[in-house]
Amino acid sequence: MKLRLGMIGGGQGAFIGAVHRMAAALDGLYELTAGAFSSNPDTSKATGQELGLAPDRVYGSYQELLAQEAQRPADERVQVISIVTPNHLHFAPAKLALESGFDVVLDKPMTFSLAEAKELQAVVAATGCKLCLTHTYTGYPMLKEARQLVASGKLGAIRKVYVEYPQGWLSAFEEGGDNKQAAWRTDPARSGLAGAMGDIGTHAFNLLEYVSGLQTTQLCADINTVVPGRQLDDDGAVLLRLSGGASGVLVATQVAAGEENNVRLRIYGEKGGLDWQQADANTLLVKWLDRPTEIRRTGASYLSAAARHNSRIPAGHPEGYLEAFANLYRNFALTLLAEQTGQAAPPEAQDYPGIEDGVRGMAFIENVIASGRSAQKWTEFTV
Repeated sequence: MKLRLGMIGGGQGAFIGAVHRMAAALDGLYELTAGAFSSNPDTSKATGQELGLAPDRVYGSYQELLAQEAQRPADERVQVISIVTPNHLHFAPAKLALESGFDVVLDKPMTFSLAEAKELQAVVAATGCKLCLTHTYTGYPMLKEARQLVASGKLGAIRKVYVEYPQGWLSAFEEGGDNKQAAWRTDPARSGLAGAMGDIGTHAFNLLEYVSGLQTTQLCADINTVVPGRQLDDDGAVLLRLSGGASGVLVATQVAAGEENNVRLRIYGEKGGLDWQQADANTLLVKWLDRPTEIRRTGASYLSAAARHNSRIPAGHPEGYLEAFANLYRNFALTLLAEQTGQAAPPEAQDYPGIEDGVRGMAFIENVIASGRSAQKWTEFTV
């Protein structure tokens, strides 16, 4: 059984829309049925034609999509809405989709502001619909393994966490040319309060809290805009105080020339530590205080149920970004399909980022920018 999927955004030339479609298609649990792919009706129509959709299921606006799909018979209308628009166009379509009875997959950061995030949280609670937030990196099998290892207590109490996300693609004033991605991501009217900290810092923050199981309580941020003429931050570092007495360091930069997307996470407890990086995503290093380092690999039989559930192919065959992204769509689908039969999906399938992660991500953005602007060294992390 497939879930019927509708998409808002992701028209011709949009990078992330194609990624969402590939991720949704990978496990055969969704069928793209309808879309409002652009605010330009002609572009939306052309995109739908390229994707082979029926002309009457391609709409000129998200309002039209949601209104007309809601009127279709239950066995025809879309069931899940995927929203892949720039940040300032997340809240309104997500709110309307939930209120119209659709479950939602939403790109991160969740909204334009923390106030919007809290309102969306209330809408989710009121409607009973579900929301999946695409924090891609939590979908990697070896980060599932890392999370399980931390939760097992085998590392002892966590003391230190390092997370970094270096990019170099905005080392020059790319928004001054025809780079559409650079243009909206560096525009405060479309991106929000933050640039690098909103775009990739939220990924790092989510990853840190997800794997460590800890929550940020205080932070001290150094936020920079390096490239002349840029309106939003493109570089920053944050010291964190975490629940349980641990401390952390988060670095997110888009001006590290030559870097791609080598996200890296290290966690250290009383008895040992973990080291994972996207450049070698199939490997998790487990370092012990009193014995040699272990090398754990994707696809191995000794891994946790969570890691095995989020793996598709035998050991030695690389699983990467698209598979991690697809794990979010897959787990969300398995949860929704189980619910339709009156059952509960297994815990491994219910593991996907949701509304709480989205609220904390928006709180991170607002707290980190406020700290960066403040002369006070440490500030409370408030939601």
